[in-house]
Amino acid sequence: MTLNTVALELVPPNLDGGIPRAVEDAAKVLRYAAEFGLTDRIRHVMIPGLIEEDDDRPVLIVPKLDVLEFFSIIQSQIPGVRGLCTQVTAFTEELPLRERLSDLVAAGMEGIVFVGVPRTMGDGEGAGIAPTDALSIYRGLVPNRGVIVIPTREGEQDRLLFKCNQGATYGMTQLLYSDAIVDFLTEFAKKTDHRPEVLLSFGFVPKMESQVGLIGWLIQDPGNALVAQEQAFVKRLAGSERAAKRRLLFDLYKRVIDGVVPLGFPLSIHLEATYGVSAPAFETFAEMLDYWSPELI
Repeated sequence: MTLNTVALELVPPNLDGGIPRAVEDAAKVLRYAAEFGLTDRIRHVMIPGLIEEDDDRPVLIVPKLDVLEFFSIIQSQIPGVRGLCTQVTAFTEELPLRERLSDLVAAGMEGIVFVGVPRTMGDGEGAGIAPTDALSIYRGLVPNRGVIVIPTREGEQDRLLFKCNQGATYGMTQLLYSDAIVDFLTEFAKKTDHRPEVLLSFGFVPKMESQVGLIGWLIQDPGNALVAQEQAFVKRLAGSERAAKRRLLFDLYKRVIDGVVPLGFPLSIHLEATYGVSAPAFETFAEMLDYWSPELI
């Protein structure tokens, strides 16, 4: 079963903002979707389950509304919207993780990406279930089992192949600020018959990134020349005026779509406004989706 969707990422608000902030976020989505012709085209929200990371994170993670509570509010405010989420597995043992996943599925989460430890820890660390193990353990519980795909990361081809063998049905890419995913999927298609659905992730970059640097931090991989080029592109986007920024992101989207569509992978689109939904972000997303969208297949 494929998702075949356009998903908008919404981060749960801080606990001190609570329900009123969640209602406000939903209202913004409805308003901007109507303004830019995206009403009913965004069929899922993608809600990340966040964990604490490095102390040098530009925006520190503070306690937030639980994914389930946030999704319940979003559903009540945006009729017909469905859910995707990420779930950290590495710090939860099998039974409580099963209960959590059951609750997510029962609430209407149609796809769950299994996430491991933060970058300060090594693969396999954590007292809970590794994401690669969760893919097979919960195969009968979660129909759409996702993983993160970072096309610029060394060894990612073999990593994704192993995850597919373990039971992954889809991969959600890290935010894409180059067309490296095209070569990545081209080579992956040559070495295996696996064709997981790919959620291609694109993120709007506001001027605020120039001062905060959160997006550059999120995609970092010290010593990786490809990532350094992506970070430079992010800085260029942050410093560009609205029309120029929209053109740059659209050109990137077009290159990725034109390169990936012929490869035969089921595709969905994941859109992210890292600093919060805004009119410029939705204007850009609308132009991108007018060029290609899963709903138009």
